[in-house]
Amino acid sequence: MKLENDKTLVRSTRAAYADALLQLGAETDDVVVLDADLSESTMTCKFAEKYPDKFYNMGIAEQSMMGTAAGLATCGLTPICSTFSVFACLRSGEQVRTSIAYPKLNVKIVTTHSGLSIGTAGATHFCEEDLAIMRAIPNMTVIAPSDYLETVKAVKAAVAYPGPVYIRLGRGDAPVLYSELEDYQIGKAITYKDGSDITLIATGVMMQRAIAAADLLEAKGVSCRIIDMHTIKPFDHESVEKAAKETKAIITLEEHNINGGLGSAVAETVAAVKGEKAVVKILGIPDVFGGVASAELLWDSYHMDADSVCNIALDLLK
Repeated sequence: MKLENDKTLVRSTRAAYADALLQLGAETDDVVVLDADLSESTMTCKFAEKYPDKFYNMGIAEQSMMGTAAGLATCGLTPICSTFSVFACLRSGEQVRTSIAYPKLNVKIVTTHSGLSIGTAGATHFCEEDLAIMRAIPNMTVIAPSDYLETVKAVKAAVAYPGPVYIRLGRGDAPVLYSELEDYQIGKAITYKDGSDITLIATGVMMQRAIAAADLLEAKGVSCRIIDMHTIKPFDHESVEKAAKETKAIITLEEHNINGGLGSAVAETVAAVKGEKAVVKILGIPDVFGGVASAELLWDSYHMDADSVCNIALDLLK
């Protein structure tokens, strides 16, 4: 792993997905891509343009898309389905569960516009529940990459990984965190930065907020560990157990409802740790439907800005 030095560099995870698909199209004949009439938004249109014989526009019929993908998987292909997160996990949730996960078919579901990233579209298009839903489905692997390179690695690793995989991506640009990531592995968290006082565990786009908060804490003399929990399932219990024993407090950050996602997975793990252990504070979207505003303003309103996270951390360490 090598961290990116240019803190101003931003790139879209959707663009990373498009680039990963183009690489896969050149490397294998088994991968086919399905989209539910949103290819301009999910950026699968680039794959469709270059590999039209490997692309299927299923129209606004997400349930049919999942069922078709299941059928293609039984024929030895590796289908990748794309749509907005809310449509994949809610509108077509039954098909994902019963047609894909139950028979453990080799279907990959890569969604965009997760969490609050679609901003002013409001609650009907937000997806605050997908991590909770998908991690509760047996046989399903759940991934939330944090930046461009991690997204490329996640998509390519998912294709090589047996069984159903769900990947959630956002909408806008995200800071580039990594310049090299040769050690990426599904199910193994990345320790972005080590520390001994407090641990910030983030997933997806919230890594940028965790890093900013850690900078503030370090300036106040607090040693801060940052863990990039890119895989929600299978979960890296070992990294969390280690943090619970070696640091005094853990704060989790996710662009997801505070129930059932990263924070819940961390709390479940820490609860089983014997002896003295860190206290856990879960930050995310409270149990409400998101308001209509930019994603950044909504994150701030839910106390996931760097200043709020810093103050919460200092309070936990008192």
